[in-house]
Amino acid sequence: MAETLVVQARFRGPPKSGNGGYVSGLLAERLGPPPLSAAEITLRSPIPLDHTLNISREPGCVTLLDADRVVAEAKLTTLELSVPEPPSYAAALAVRSSSLSLRVGKHPLLPGDRLGVHPICFCCGAELTQHDGLHVYAAPVPGRELVAAAWDTTATFADAQGQLPPAIVCTALDCPGQFAWYARGLGPALLGRMTTRLDKPVHAGERCVVIGWSMGHEGRKHFAGTALFNAHGELCACAKSVWIQLV
Repeated sequence: MAETLVVQARFRGPPKSGNGGYVSGLLAERLGPPPLSAAEITLRSPIPLDHTLNISREPGCVTLLDADRVVAEAKLTTLELSVPEPPSYAAALAVRSSSLSLRVGKHPLLPGDRLGVHPICFCCGAELTQHDGLHVYAAPVPGRELVAAAWDTTATFADAQGQLPPAIVCTALDCPGQFAWYARGLGPALLGRMTTRLDKPVHAGERCVVIGWSMGHEGRKHFAGTALFNAHGELCACAKSVWIQLV
């Protein structure tokens, strides 16, 4: 039988497209079980929601297709990333109220005043209920060139062993990268590529810290690093992402 994939609407990023980190994690899972050396996922076009997509495989590579159109590609790679020291959970929690996820304002694609820059995003959407989103609210940390989010993981999206699957971990690594650029004055952008490495399992119920930092730009391409730390301050996962600034 042909291998297929459906991204449910609850896992959106933009209102009508799949969350880039979530889709990246789904494709990374299909390259093989963690730990992998790393996976590079390139998003070619917006990810349709509640729509059957086809998967094509070659050694070390997975391609996601909508009919004959390539939607995304994933391949095995390596990732060496210099990861900054994270703030404590308490320090990340202290800046949460200043996150753009919690700012009320107009949204270009949704009617009326809304909560946050991405109100219904599966990662950072503040309008979602506790069990409908991850609620990763990144905000600048005073005296540091990074943003951080205090993230309370729950069993809602855990597997039978109580661990968060790669798709959920990669989702948490998504928005803090863009928020690092928001903190530097960048406007809206779309995730174009995520290279992710999963080092340790993330257990449901842990108090984690997710950080994001900018890594330079080339024209409309803006590079960001993100990393996730568990309750013991251990690095569990990291990613380097390319964001494409909207004109």
